[in-house]
Amino acid sequence: MCEHCTRREFLETGVASGLLLAGAGWTHAWAGQGTPRPPMGKSRIGVIFSGVPAPGDRDWGADNGQIDAMKARLARAEKELGNIELVLGTSTSAQETTALLEKVGPGAPILAINVRNFALTRVMQPILDGKHPMVVFSLPASGHDWMYAPRWHRQGHRVTLLASSSYDELERALRLLRVVPMMQKTRILLFPPARGTKAAQSPEEIKKRLGAEVVAIDQKVFDEMVTAVENDATQVEAEWWTKHAKEIVEPNKEDIRKAACISVALQRLMDRERAQGLAVGTCMGWLSRGFPCLGFTRLRDNGIPAACEGDMDSLLTMLLFQYAIDRPGFQGNATFDTARNALWTAHCTAPLKMDGPNGKDAPYLLRGHSEVGGSGCVPEIQYRLGQVVTRTKLVNLDTILASTGKIIEVPGKSVHGCRTQIVTEVRDAAKMAAGWSSILETEDAMTLLHRVVFYGDHLASLHHLARLMGMKVVEEG
Repeated sequence: MCEHCTRREFLETGVASGLLLAGAGWTHAWAGQGTPRPPMGKSRIGVIFSGVPAPGDRDWGADNGQIDAMKARLARAEKELGNIELVLGTSTSAQETTALLEKVGPGAPILAINVRNFALTRVMQPILDGKHPMVVFSLPASGHDWMYAPRWHRQGHRVTLLASSSYDELERALRLLRVVPMMQKTRILLFPPARGTKAAQSPEEIKKRLGAEVVAIDQKVFDEMVTAVENDATQVEAEWWTKHAKEIVEPNKEDIRKAACISVALQRLMDRERAQGLAVGTCMGWLSRGFPCLGFTRLRDNGIPAACEGDMDSLLTMLLFQYAIDRPGFQGNATFDTARNALWTAHCTAPLKMDGPNGKDAPYLLRGHSEVGGSGCVPEIQYRLGQVVTRTKLVNLDTILASTGKIIEVPGKSVHGCRTQIVTEVRDAAKMAAGWSSILETEDAMTLLHRVVFYGDHLASLHHLARLMGMKVVEEG
């Protein structure tokens, strides 16, 4: 989206925003100068079984068979997730808990498993005092301690509760807990200007609240990387997009070649800098060299969130979800149709693998960008009818806007708006439209407009994640 501006107006806005950003204390070094971060590696999570197992089928507590089943499910999740390291132990006292925490490390996330009646409350204090994000998992009839987890959260601790008979919830707990240390290891590349809410535009605030590092990219450095892309590499990328497209509508071979070249250069940039996220605040100015939209699709499908228009709120949202559910997001603009109780989302870049890295590619057309006279090459991706989705965005680094819906229409070939479009049935479109972005104190259209869409209903996980990260959730509509 260009917010109904011309390309020249967009570039002028970008220059002004960049000057404002510099005046606000942009102190981070340009990427390419200095040593990139090492690979992210595994995130350590402590697992504490509280108390001794119940004797057979007696008493309030988990028995040995249940303990063994939980340990087996945890081992499977550790192996399949691949990027976590579990440190398991049993505690019957605060002193034993302290010893276990020393093995895990300061501030490391904790999965506390309720084993015996009132055992958890006796061993918990060192975890609370150490400000460890914590999930409490409690099987039915394993004790009464489950009811204290919400009380600890209300007291200001980063605690959430999973009370369930499903051992699969243990994997969900690990997925949510790993988000905190993974964000702390995250390196984000930004082509200034940054946009979004005030807090999200500040690299200092992002570092303070989430632990992620934001590094600016010099456009000249990237231009040199684009020039260095070999013709053979560009041709391979262009042929892939051409071969798998359902139809090529507006783009000519040169449009596709330029976009493919940028795609290769973006992948190399992220590899060189060992970065986990990208935001480009100058994308509408790239037309002469090639639009980044194909490259954004590639990055998102490969597990690297990439945000259009420098939207740091949307980028951080995609990072949270990538770490929690291993799925990319579709960042887009909203528009309503209250006659159908529907909300549209549309943008000119989107992932193919909305089901995750092992899912099938969604079908797509190759189109010209809808707001620059049909020039360039962008994907128009056709998402799955009937799919339930979660629409969300982290704003101000402390609040998650969220809603759910179901895709009821996908155009065969888009006309108005950006190229990739979905129409979703929502709970109450009129109410949602009337309250849209009402909690945001800004008049910036892009910041008010954007949301990120993910396949699946993740509202429950969002509430758990918010508790673990000291955030709140505002359900829209």
